[in-house]
Amino acid sequence: MARHIYACPLRWSDMDAFGHVNNVVFLRYLEEARIDFMFTQAAEAGAGEFAGGSVVARHEIDYKRPLVHRPEPVTIETWVTKIGVASLTVAYEIKDIAEDGTETVYVRASTVVVPYDLAEGRPRRISAVERDFLSRYADDAGTAADADRPAGARAVAAV
Repeated sequence: MARHIYACPLRWSDMDAFGHVNNVVFLRYLEEARIDFMFTQAAEAGAGEFAGGSVVARHEIDYKRPLVHRPEPVTIETWVTKIGVASLTVAYEIKDIAEDGTETVYVRASTVVVPYDLAEGRPRRISAVERDFLSRYADDAGTAADADRPAGARAVAAV
């Protein structure tokens, strides 16, 4: 399974009064990674329809440890855990990966995204081209990491 990798810069204004990145800011980080994945990467792969409209139906976030400001970006890995007829679930890990391969995970999260036809003002189905792109990032069913993922990010289905 491939994962989309996004290097997300931290901004001084992301910190709260307790000296770490505020919980709400993590939603912005997830959005940045998702936009890069579903708009930029998908368009480069010939599946640019996502840029025409999509809405978030649900977010689920597990905060694992505080993240403090530093000049180096944080890594956000993104992959797909469910592809439905008219929705998909994207999972994420916000983390650092040390040179020796050890990881420090700050957040595990998932987002249900619904492709949306802006002109018609309604949800739309996922196209075959979009499904092909998304399937390249589909998680393998039943991985050991499922136990630590948010509940909405566990199952893999290609409907």
